[in-house]
Amino acid sequence: MGVNAAHAAVDRTLAALADPHRRRVVDLLSQGPRAAGDLARELHLTAPAMSRHLRTLRQCGLVEDTHPTFDARVRIYALKPEPMVHLLRWLEDAERLWSAQLVAFKTHVEGDE
Repeated sequence: MGVNAAHAAVDRTLAALADPHRRRVVDLLSQGPRAAGDLARELHLTAPAMSRHLRTLRQCGLVEDTHPTFDARVRIYALKPEPMVHLLRWLEDAERLWSAQLVAFKTHVEGDE
């Protein structure tokens, strides 16, 4: 994935995770796959509201859905790791940058004494 594509993926992930309901969905799905209805009940959301949040998470690639063979009306959602990997890489790069900046600042300040 190119740099611009990676940045766009991080932007989509951060935008999706900006909403507290979607962050809670990710927290719940980190424990294992769940049906959309179970997620809606857990978060005290209506089915349409939950559907909108899940659509956003699906569009940015954070979750995927499947239909069990016994009932095509049920959607089971699970986390996909790729967007979080890109986010973690971005955070690691940012941490390295800030660490280097702080070391340089400390060296500068201590050199002026």
